[in-house]
Amino acid sequence: MSSIREKMMAKTAELRSAKDIDLSPDRKPTVPRTGPGMASALATAQERIAELEKAAAAAASAEVPVAEIRPNPWQPRRVFNEAKLNELASSIRASGLIQPIVVRRVSEGYEIVAGERRWRAHRLIGKDLIRVVQVEISDQDMAMLALAENIVRDGLSDYEISLSIRQTEKEFPNRTQMASALGMARSDLYRLLSFADLPDFIIKDLDLQPNLLGATAAEAVVSVLKKHGDVAVAAVKSHWPDVVSGDLDQTKFGRNIKQAVESGGKAASVRDRNIEKIFAGKSQAGSITKDSSGFTVKIRPGMLDAQQEERIRSLLAELFGTAS
Repeated sequence: MSSIREKMMAKTAELRSAKDIDLSPDRKPTVPRTGPGMASALATAQERIAELEKAAAAAASAEVPVAEIRPNPWQPRRVFNEAKLNELASSIRASGLIQPIVVRRVSEGYEIVAGERRWRAHRLIGKDLIRVVQVEISDQDMAMLALAENIVRDGLSDYEISLSIRQTEKEFPNRTQMASALGMARSDLYRLLSFADLPDFIIKDLDLQPNLLGATAAEAVVSVLKKHGDVAVAAVKSHWPDVVSGDLDQTKFGRNIKQAVESGGKAASVRDRNIEKIFAGKSQAGSITKDSSGFTVKIRPGMLDAQQEERIRSLLAELFGTAS
């Protein structure tokens, strides 16, 4: 099933990127308004980003201490591409900062409106100062811009989107208006908000690996937890390590928990399950799992050629007496 991000991207496939929006010099910035759909909401937010970046290019910049700047508090992205960040840092070290970042003044320093990667690159190479352009912008605009800017980039997970949405909640009188402003169905909004009801041990892993669980799977897990309580928590603790290791597809996580609960209230504990990883060189090719539910061998796609697959089939036929 498609992730929330994929649904949003489908609705915004025809949008121009911020840098392609043509703005006349005397045009006043527009404030993001409630739109009929995500395409409208993101188009407005992207236009606002373009306006701010254009203002930054034309305005006089100033240098401020890197240490006095903090990210947009509504920034949903938890993980930044390390290789690309190092590449940007090398470029800045060699050629300097071409475009200043955009910030707003807050009580204790500055908050980034646009340009967090440039700021992170400065910290990476030990720069004390960074060129900035200061603008005035509301909390609601900051929240919408952070979400919009990241949704149109690759790699943002449902969990990261959910964090931004939860931080944005207080800027709207109710969730109905929030869903309308974001241009998403209320069902999608509630699905994203379901991450907040997951157990702490799952949240800790998602903070480190946000792509482990999608919104649909999170909602399914929360549904079982609310219905079955502590019994379901035990099942979640039993199966979650398999999701983290990649041995259990996250889309099947909720179903497995439900089946474990309904089959007697207990899932096989981690101690009762033996998982042996199979490697091809340094890459994990699959795993062998033995527990109360059976003996399972899983091989990842593309790890077997036709000859190897045939050898496995022949072995199974020999073991179970089905050889012709």
